[in-house]
Amino acid sequence: MSSPPLPGPLAHLEPLLGHYGYWAVGAVVFVEDFGVPAPGETILLAAGVYAGAGRLNVVAVALIAFAAAVAGDNVGYLIGRAGGRAFVRRWGRYVFLTPKRFEAAEGFFTRHGGKIVTVARFVEGLRQANGIIAGTTGMRWRRFLAFNALGAALWVGLWTTLACLAGSHITAIYDEIRRYQLYVVLAVAVVIAGFVVRHLLRRRRAR
Repeated sequence: MSSPPLPGPLAHLEPLLGHYGYWAVGAVVFVEDFGVPAPGETILLAAGVYAGAGRLNVVAVALIAFAAAVAGDNVGYLIGRAGGRAFVRRWGRYVFLTPKRFEAAEGFFTRHGGKIVTVARFVEGLRQANGIIAGTTGMRWRRFLAFNALGAALWVGLWTTLACLAGSHITAIYDEIRRYQLYVVLAVAVVIAGFVVRHLLRRRRAR
């Protein structure tokens, strides 16, 4: 059985999943979760689609992604705990954690604590910096671990389930995409043109 094609932004992960399968899922999710710029959420969706199409086992995908997510965030926690703000100031820009973003995220942690650790999993940028910020702000490790595991379970469960359902109906989905893709492209073009026109009009009025 040949691998199902992956749509849109998932397509570039097809060779990676085809060659390395579960290892790719675990490695990419793991490194993303302590700040390395990597498509963790994207590869989880792609693996879910593969599982729905019968190329991977959905339970194995979910368990591996969950373990990698928790482990990656704990590496980030240790980095933040050991390196502190000096680490963020010196190296944060390499993982897109600028001082400004760090201050904003730190404020969220101070006000909301464990809830943010759980919700951060679903927020791009905060997901990658979650563990580092928790360690830097001195959150207790057991508390961080509990809320982090909860967030990872919800994140993996949601995206794996949705992607798996899509993968199990991949042929019908592709048929619908092909049927309506011209209309979608035209609609997107109209929206973009509208934004451009509005921007030009605002600039003209400003002058």
